[in-house]
Amino acid sequence: METLKVNVNLVNVYFSVRDKNGYITNLHKDDCSLYENKELQKIKNFTQEKNLPLTIGLLLDTSGSQMNVLPLEQQSGAEFLKDVLTPKDEAFLISFDINVDLLADYTNSPREIKRALDRAQINTGAGTGSVTGNGTARGTLLYDAVYLAANDKLRQEAGRKILVLLTDGGDQGSQETLKSSIEAAQKANTIVYVILIADRSFYGGFGINLADTGAMDMNRLAAETGGRVINVGNNGKKLQEAFQQIQDELRTQYLVSYTPTNLKLDGTFRTLNITCQQGQKVQARKGYYAMADSAASDN
Repeated sequence: METLKVNVNLVNVYFSVRDKNGYITNLHKDDCSLYENKELQKIKNFTQEKNLPLTIGLLLDTSGSQMNVLPLEQQSGAEFLKDVLTPKDEAFLISFDINVDLLADYTNSPREIKRALDRAQINTGAGTGSVTGNGTARGTLLYDAVYLAANDKLRQEAGRKILVLLTDGGDQGSQETLKSSIEAAQKANTIVYVILIADRSFYGGFGINLADTGAMDMNRLAAETGGRVINVGNNGKKLQEAFQQIQDELRTQYLVSYTPTNLKLDGTFRTLNITCQQGQKVQARKGYYAMADSAASDN
């Protein structure tokens, strides 16, 4: 019971640290400082989290622009989950196009996710059954998918939570916005990784243009939640390497916990900044919402 009481005001932040040589795995509490709203906080716990249970949401863009890269995504996504998932981890799969569909609910079976991945199909026509009620829209409901995955699936889960998006970054027709999808991920303490992938021929052979694909928006979505964007074009080998990079990062994460000096649970957004030894790049979410429900402070 003691632990539960302590956890109510505990804020947990997952982060990774790297320099030009790669990820750093030998840091200790005294090597890093943590600031909330620019105010130095006292770190309570500082651990490496290789083995903490992991919940992964894989979000698959099945709009027309992914026509020629979908088989690559299906194969690499299945291999990634096979490598990453242990018996105590869970994953789910959502596809998004003109609808948002849950193709596989929580499971720790990579085989089950693979079967669901293999069933995914490109959808550009009229559709029904969207969980957003937006079934008549034309477009790519990327932000709706992120919001639903974070808010409906991950918010109540404990431990480490990540979303991996396979997309060209373009959104059309979502009811949610970039801002509201970032907010949902932050409230769920979920790290978002975006693998930018697209069929170049879909864009008339001009390659992937940042303005066309919303890559700048994807950079913001990833950076604000402590993840990052990896651009693989339409290259299968680069896609495999991207999944490998995410895997390496998950194996070298730290968890820092602290009780904030400002204990008010007033729903406000508090900025977070972690600094470690000189010349090291820290990757962490940019802040959290101080909410009365346990989702903000307890995960």
